[in-house]
Amino acid sequence: MGSKIALVLCSLMSCVLLVSCEGVSVEANLVNKDVQRKVDLTSSLVKISSAITLENAGKSSIGYFLYTVEADSAQSLASVAAVVESKEDDTSLKVSPVALSAVKEGAVFKVTLASPLAVGKTVKVTVTTSHSHALQPFPAEIKQAEKQLVRYHGNLYFYSPYKTTAQKTVVSLASSAVESYTKTKPNSKSDSTITYGPFENKEPFTSGELDVHYENNTPFLAVSKMMRVIEVSHWGNIAVEETYDVRHTGAKLKGPFSRYDYQRQPNPLSAVKSFKTVLPASAADVYYRDEIGNISTSNLKEMDDAVELELRPRFPLYGGWKTHYVIGYNVPSYQYLWTDGGSNFALKMPFVDHIFDNQVVDEMTVKIILPEGSNVSIVKPQVLCKTICITLFLQA
Repeated sequence: MGSKIALVLCSLMSCVLLVSCEGVSVEANLVNKDVQRKVDLTSSLVKISSAITLENAGKSSIGYFLYTVEADSAQSLASVAAVVESKEDDTSLKVSPVALSAVKEGAVFKVTLASPLAVGKTVKVTVTTSHSHALQPFPAEIKQAEKQLVRYHGNLYFYSPYKTTAQKTVVSLASSAVESYTKTKPNSKSDSTITYGPFENKEPFTSGELDVHYENNTPFLAVSKMMRVIEVSHWGNIAVEETYDVRHTGAKLKGPFSRYDYQRQPNPLSAVKSFKTVLPASAADVYYRDEIGNISTSNLKEMDDAVELELRPRFPLYGGWKTHYVIGYNVPSYQYLWTDGGSNFALKMPFVDHIFDNQVVDEMTVKIILPEGSNVSIVKPQVLCKTICITLFLQA
């Protein structure tokens, strides 16, 4: 009779999964006493952090609050997380999607507080969301030597089912070159930062246009498709092989590509020359190849807590261009395969490694090959990706 193996694939980032939602109602006695929003537009990902000071103005304690995302932003929502601030250390809070009749097209999340909020008391909670493919290249096509301009469209105000007493929004850009931005008063611009507010006494579900058109030449890379194969052997080894389809999702290259002009410009504006992938510290026998064969322009650097692999594709990636490659390595099984002292084992591994900074995975498949005779149970994974598929194989 085979050993039982529980699979626990831990993600590097929490995410939004399509699951059944419970119905909730709005607690009318909650008030957003103060909200400090930070909209980070410095990379290809949009990151919104909202520091919320919640006040219980009712007559009984409250154990949770609702966080809502308007319809336009919900379409690009990739992850959501919440922490409560304390003097000792920040504490992560449970976030779960729920249904709310007042929000038919957006997204609603129930954030469970670490302890019930007493009457007349306040608590400061920071909710952070990330959004993929939320920045639109404008213009959609540029020439090789041109700068990349992108446009962001969002909500100027904090979108909430509760009344907000005071709020301020700070927008951080990738550069100080701004073509245009929303001029709703009060506002101020300093270098690459635009500040809106403070705004006072906004009703629930207040929205206003926030439109920024600016220069952003950071790498707009996305993994359009990924296959991760994890093979656990009898002999104390775990082999990992990952196949990637990576695309530059920024402004598409208009006109022909000039190798001569590229070599004259050592740091091309919007093209991606190389990127760094971080592997486990125990990774050995690392290989990196594309459809032609092994690529000699990779650089492997062993550090104390990780193995850093600098990858340089055979050609620079301009907008609309893509590359296909494979990475593989071995790690000792004792670091990831745990036992209860009997015949039960648990495989605990990251769902995905660090592929590149601000990574986005649109579609991902994980295949796990286990020793013959293994009886399997799965702990549901979480990962920053639009589609998740897990396939299990037993060795013959």
